[in-house]
Amino acid sequence: HVQLVESGGGSVQAGGSLRLSCAASRYPISRTCMAWFRQAPGKEREGVARIATGSGNTYYADSVKGRFTITQDNAKNTVYLQMNSLNPEDTAIYYCAAKVWCEAPHYIYWGQGTQVTVS
Repeated sequence: HVQLVESGGGSVQAGGSLRLSCAASRYPISRTCMAWFRQAPGKEREGVARIATGSGNTYYADSVKGRFTITQDNAKNTVYLQMNSLNPEDTAIYYCAAKVWCEAPHYIYWGQGTQVTVS
């Protein structure tokens, strides 16, 4: 079955950086839609970044634009989220998600999440 496994979360001081990884199993990422979401305690889940891996087109939420970068490594079948200039508002569980096309309405595969804490 398809698996998305996130890693790279942790605790960091404000202004610091982290790189999250999302390794996909049984799901080639080379021509699909991959995204990162986050959910903070008491808040709704928020889409953070998205990449159409066939074209490389990306989308970022305004809250992270200029600080976060989503990239792909097809050889490793992995998507990354580089997070710079972190602030306490970025504290959340970060989830990786996938769907066949970015135009499709729903993400069909989700990872288990990785905690990011910024103090």
